[in-house]
Amino acid sequence: MTDIYIKGIGNISPQKTIDNSGFPDEVMEYPDAEYLKCIEPVYKKYIEPMASRRMSRVVKMGLYSAKTCLDEADIEKPDAIITGTGLGCVEDTEKFLTSIIQNEEKLLNPTPFIQSTHNTISAQISLFLKCHGYNYTYAHRGFSFESALLDSILMFNEKSANTILLGGVDEITENTYQITKRLGHWKRENINHLKLLEYKTKGSIAGEGSAFFLLTNQPDKANYAKISSVHAFYKPENSGIIKNEIISFLSKNNLRVEDIDVAILGLNGDKNFDEIYYKLTEEIFKNTVCAYFKHLCGEYHTASSFAMYTAANILKNQFVPDVIKFNNKPQRQYKNILIYNHYRNINHSLLLLQNA
Repeated sequence: MTDIYIKGIGNISPQKTIDNSGFPDEVMEYPDAEYLKCIEPVYKKYIEPMASRRMSRVVKMGLYSAKTCLDEADIEKPDAIITGTGLGCVEDTEKFLTSIIQNEEKLLNPTPFIQSTHNTISAQISLFLKCHGYNYTYAHRGFSFESALLDSILMFNEKSANTILLGGVDEITENTYQITKRLGHWKRENINHLKLLEYKTKGSIAGEGSAFFLLTNQPDKANYAKISSVHAFYKPENSGIIKNEIISFLSKNNLRVEDIDVAILGLNGDKNFDEIYYKLTEEIFKNTVCAYFKHLCGEYHTASSFAMYTAANILKNQFVPDVIKFNNKPQRQYKNILIYNHYRNINHSLLLLQNA
């Protein structure tokens, strides 16, 4: 397998992550928030005001975080753009559906429909950069970001690209939140998201984010980390299968569980879905530094992109912030980080990041 490195990052999230000065020292707290929304930057740095008015919020977040990522990597135009999104441009979809109802299916403005497709974000980035290379969007629910990453790895292995802009983007709207809340996805009571794991009830807290990574096959001391492997599996029947998947995944990368310096887990506060994470911390990861992240960004289809941002910063700065620590194991030099996440116990994924 070709060595793949993270050279630049652009991450818009509910935390102050866009400035790329490392994992934020100041943790943003949203008391009694129903869901976590991104801290949006001043878009005019990259987007003309006239153009900005025609773009939906998620497109602007995607474009800004992508450009921030490229600027840090000092790359003007990547060879390919590959994104993952669970729900795409929800706001524009809602606008189009609302106009159908209000106008009784007559004289509809086609713009919201055109901009509602899942690949709108990567298409707008391509137009902005005048990048006419490979451009693909994966909408595979909880596997969306992992599918985009796997495609990137295949391209590097085939020597089809030297630089790839990889992204994971999803947004939350009031309507989407209310619909999914009725389905039991979120907490029914108001909570403090920073104490997410203290609520032993059903449901999580909804979130959103736009994280982009400039991937390269060129080693450099300035790189964040090396992406060594990704693996996804679907609806495991029990925790024993999950443990075997993790051990097998590590073995294929010539590692044992004891070699993992940090395990970043997708704990989201839902008592129905967190049980497996607790079992892993008590069994195979009992001597490993364990961390979690969804109390900072919320739960969404491509939340693993926030986990990869977190892992990359840990490896680059050799520091695990207290706010994400799940246990208090002794710290050491960080060489290998395993990310294990699942979306509603359906889409399970493993990512291995190592020192660059």
